[in-house]
Amino acid sequence: MKRLVNAVFLVDGYGYRTALFRIGLSGRLDYTERNLIEKWFHTLKQRIDRFHTSWVGSRPSVQRWLDQFVHYYNHQRPHQSLDNRTPVEEELN
Repeated sequence: MKRLVNAVFLVDGYGYRTALFRIGLSGRLDYTERNLIEKWFHTLKQRIDRFHTSWVGSRPSVQRWLDQFVHYYNHQRPHQSLDNRTPVEEELN
């Protein structure tokens, strides 16, 4: 059996901690990463909802739009949680 030393599981604290403990994993909670990911999914859901109600393009154009959104989100849009840096700028630090 492979051993997971530095793996991070994004789970809630409730029954998941017990389940993790039963298989020998610590149940340390750190909501920072989880909250950032939830924020990202919330932003993505908002954009997709707006996109879905107004889009009349083709499938390839959807892919282009998604690619542009990912680029904008990671390279151009400053994030408050990153001291107004982009994720790419934060990664380079």
